[in-house]
Amino acid sequence: MLSPQNRMRRGADFGLVMRRGRRVNREALTVAYRTARRDTGEHPAGEPKVGFIVSKAVGNAVVRNRVQRRLRHLLRERVSDLPDGSLLVVRAKPLAASLGNDALAAQLDDALAAAMRPRKKATRRPRGPSAGASNGARGSGDLADS
Repeated sequence: MLSPQNRMRRGADFGLVMRRGRRVNREALTVAYRTARRDTGEHPAGEPKVGFIVSKAVGNAVVRNRVQRRLRHLLRERVSDLPDGSLLVVRAKPLAASLGNDALAAQLDDALAAAMRPRKKATRRPRGPSAGASNGARGSGDLADS
C-alpha cells in the first residue's frame, strides 16, 4: 500500500492540482500533476503526495474501492520517481474497472511520463487589435490587386 505520508488528504490540495496542475488524459484515467513551488509557498516541500478520485460512474462501492486499491498499489512502486513536494491526482474513468493490471499500469506509466515531461517554451500568437493588422487585405474582397 501507499504509505500514509504520501497520501493526499486535504481538499485544498486536490483543488490546487486539478485547477493549476498539468493534466494528461488516457482512456482509463486522467493524471493531474503539480510540481512543488518553493518560491510561492503554495504547499510545503516534503514527501510527494498522491490522491485518487474514483467517481460513481466507475461502478458501485465495491468496484470503486477495488479500482482505488489497484491504483494505490501501482503508485506505491512509482512514488519514488516523483520529486519531493510534488502533488499528483489520479482520476479513474469507468474503463479502469474492466482493465487488467498490466494495461492499467501501462496507461498510468504513459500518463505519468507525459505529465512529468518538461514543457517546451510556448510560442503563442499575439492577441488583441494589433494581431489582426497583419492580414489587413484578407477581408477586403478586392482580388484585382493580386
